[in-house]
Amino acid sequence: MKKSEVPQDKSNLESANFRELCYAVDENGAYITANSSGWDPKTIALNNAIKEINERIAIAKNNVLNKKTSPIEYYMELHKMDLPILASYVGMWQWRVKRHFKPSVFKKLSQKQLNKYARVFDISLAQLQDIEL
Repeated sequence: MKKSEVPQDKSNLESANFRELCYAVDENGAYITANSSGWDPKTIALNNAIKEINERIAIAKNNVLNKKTSPIEYYMELHKMDLPILASYVGMWQWRVKRHFKPSVFKKLSQKQLNKYARVFDISLAQLQDIEL
């Protein structure tokens, strides 16, 4: 696409004063970089993804409050992680991390294990143990 055709539609990037780097062709036919504030199809996809993430966070929080899961799952969703990523950050097998989602198992975790999770989520131990703080 030509430099003059680089999309400048409204997007979430624009509100945060970010620009996306794109490649374009200048008047001489050479490839150059150009800034874009976004384009509608990408904005729609990004908004849909953010909406889905927010729904997953709300479901996880509700499950914690109803004692169906532990706060670990909530903070995992809040920090936009999945099980493999979280397991690698805390240095445990995925099955162990998933087991820690059970409220009964979570209550029995050692301070050392809880501190690993708190460090990864960049929160205090008190926040990890009570999401209503």
